[in-house]
Parts: sequence; C-alpha cells; structure tokens
Amino acid sequence: MTKKRYQGPSNDKERSKLELINAVGTTIKTKGYTGLGATNIARSAGLDKRLIYLYFGSVENLIEIYVKGKDYYASAGLESEEEFKGENNCTKELLEKILTNQLKYFYQDEELQKIVLWQISQRSQIMFEVCEDREKFGTRFFKLADPEFENTGVDIRAVTGLLVAGIYHMVLHAKTTDSLFCEIDLNKPEGMERIKKAITDVLGYTYNRAAWEKKTKE
Repeated sequence: MTKKRYQGPSNDKERSKLELINAVGTTIKTKGYTGLGATNIARSAGLDKRLIYLYFGSVENLIEIYVKGKDYYASAGLESEEEFKGENNCTKELLEKILTNQLKYFYQDEELQKIVLWQISQRSQIMFEVCEDREKFGTRFFKLADPEFENTGVDIRAVTGLLVAGIYHMVLHAKTTDSLFCEIDLNKPEGMERIKKAITDVLGYTYNRAAWEKKTKE
C-alpha cells in the first residue's frame, strides 16, 4: 500500500515556492526578461503575487534563485566532479565534450537562450553574478589545461572564447531569424553536425599546434 504524503502547510508552501520558481522560466520563455514582473510570474504560477514577497522577499530574489538554478554542469554534459578530469593528461576530449554538449543543450533550451540574451543586453547584478559563476567553471578547466599550453604561443582561452561565442551567436541567429549563417542551417541536423565537426577540427588544430611547439623546443 502506498503511503500518503502529508498534505499540510509545509508541503503547500514548498509546492508553491517551486511553482513560482518554475513560473520564472515560463515567463522568460513567453515574455522575455522584460516581462519578469511579480504580476506575470504569479499569473503564470496561478498564485497570488503576495506569495512572492512572503516566500522570497522580493521578485529579484526569486529570479536569482531560478537563474542560478540553471545547472552549468548539465549544459556542459558533466554529471559529476569526477568527470572534470582529463584523460592521459590531455584535456582536448573534455573540452570537446563540454562545447559540443553546450551546443546541443543551448539549442534545445529556450529559457537559457532568453537568459543569455538578457546577459548581453542589460546590465544587472543577477546577470553579473551568473557570469562570475560561469567564469569560475572556466577557470577550473583552464587550470587543468594550462600544462599542455605552457611555453607555447597557443592561447587556449582565446580559442575557447571564440568557440563559445560562436555557439551562442549561431544558435540565437538560427532560433530568431530561421535563416542561414555562412550558408549553414543550424535548424537542420546536417547543419548541427557541421558545427560539431568544426569544433572538433579547431580543437584538433589547437592542441596539435601546442604539442608541435613543445616538441620543437625540446
């Protein structure tokens, strides 16, 4: 016999809080970041907007909880801390996995697309803190990769930055204009595969260049 869950004030409160947090994502998706007001969020959740202030203190606190809950490990295709390690002292496979999964995840997540648009179009403390958290993720990877590029002219940070920016721009372009970019249609499977292959190729050239420079200096 299945044990019934207690349906009391505590459960009601936690359920309402979760519904309000999820409603932030729904509001972002349907109205964009400019629609993130208490009325729209509460209406999306089907709750009284006074609960936002009762449970979270402010609309800004509620939004911050939602945005920070977007798990960057998930978008990078990493399920645990243990996966954040290179194999055989080479981080190429790890970076390739992070970037190709980011491409797939970002393309599929409309809410995340709206959040990135928010980041680049309006200054806010919430977005600043989110960007800082993302940088901490990157810092950990670069610390792991640095030995492979030490004493070479290869700038792995610049290369990674261009690839990440390219992913964001091409996905946003494909989703908002539904048109080609450099004669590539990212809304079609073959277009997505071409970009994934380009990521693999660029990283291959980058890591091979660093290895060649190290070898010539031996």
